[in-house]
Amino acid sequence: MMEATHPRIAELQAADAAARHETARRQALDALHGVQLGINAISLMSPLTGIGQYTYQLVSQFQAMGMAPWLFYGTGWSDRTRTAALPGIGAAKDMFKKLVPRPYVAMRWLLSRRFAAGVRRHGVQLYHDPNFMAYRFDGPTVVTVHDLSWVRYPETHPAERVREMNRLMPHTVERVSQIIVDSEFVRGEVIAHFGIAPERVTTTLLGVSPAFRPMGEEACRPVLASRGLQYGRYILAVGTLEPRKNLGTAIAAFRQLPDAIRARHPLVIVGMQGWGEGIDARGLDELIRRGEAILAGYVPQADLPALVAGARMLVYPSLYEGFGLPPLEAMASGVPVIASNRASLPEVVGDAGFQLEALDDRAIAAAMRQLVEDEATHRRLGEAGLRRAAGFSWEQCALDTLAVYRKALRQA
Repeated sequence: MMEATHPRIAELQAADAAARHETARRQALDALHGVQLGINAISLMSPLTGIGQYTYQLVSQFQAMGMAPWLFYGTGWSDRTRTAALPGIGAAKDMFKKLVPRPYVAMRWLLSRRFAAGVRRHGVQLYHDPNFMAYRFDGPTVVTVHDLSWVRYPETHPAERVREMNRLMPHTVERVSQIIVDSEFVRGEVIAHFGIAPERVTTTLLGVSPAFRPMGEEACRPVLASRGLQYGRYILAVGTLEPRKNLGTAIAAFRQLPDAIRARHPLVIVGMQGWGEGIDARGLDELIRRGEAILAGYVPQADLPALVAGARMLVYPSLYEGFGLPPLEAMASGVPVIASNRASLPEVVGDAGFQLEALDDRAIAAAMRQLVEDEATHRRLGEAGLRRAAGFSWEQCALDTLAVYRKALRQA
């Protein structure tokens, strides 16, 4: 009797899975044949963070499948994907907020008018907003709700943003056809908080770009050398510099490491400035002065895979996430992960990394030290992360999203 691991059986199983995948792909595309899709792509105008990455990857997958969605960029529409942030967009947003009373309300009013004009001009029949607050649209509408952070942790957002979300989101979820969420955790929260029928809310797990993969020292050298880093000799923290990312706890944990480890493995913090003061951490200035901590700021997407692959580990103690792309990207790169055990992160990390209480800096410090000193644990978690990350793909995310579009169209 042949074992299930026989190469021929494995080959047949892989071929069968590929055939089923292709069938699902064709069915999804056939159902949308001739339907003009419109997507809110305003998040692509700024440096890409989580929602921007999600939008970019979805659009790219759709285009690779032969679809041609119209993309709303605020000032106009296009069938082409932006690959770089609009120059000066950050400064323009800051100026608008300073000069215009109730800037969120004013900006939304202006954008909604441009949106409606483009819908008519381009004959949009199905609308997907990948960034929470969908504009009004008379046809089938799908919205992605990535998390409920403005409800669970309102203190981690600007007050006006919270007011605007509270004003608009109940109406949004009531009128849209279907709601997409990134994790089962968020699905449960959305259903419970808004009192929505479960069949209107679908989880589509996010994916990971093939650019995130194990990379040797030579491949990482150009990116690391430009930042004064050595391969495998730094601890990486990734996240927008805002309270919810809880980077202060990562810094507090790092400060507890022995002097020799801190000197040999500096803490590198990657992320653009977010809301508020960014990082409130005692001793950070001193760590920076000694070269034991580096604020790297926003890193271009082209450089990020090498920066992740060259790290000794990723530490991600976020208070609340709807998914958490950085841990998945690190696992796909063979880099061990220390993540908080809150919200959706256990769905992403599973048993392939350390899952610790977000505010327990002592436990995080102990895990950091173990991953520096214990090669067996470092290797085991790196390999486990690679296996787990292989189950996430942007193509599957796109196919699952197309299935939600089909539901929305059937409801019309």
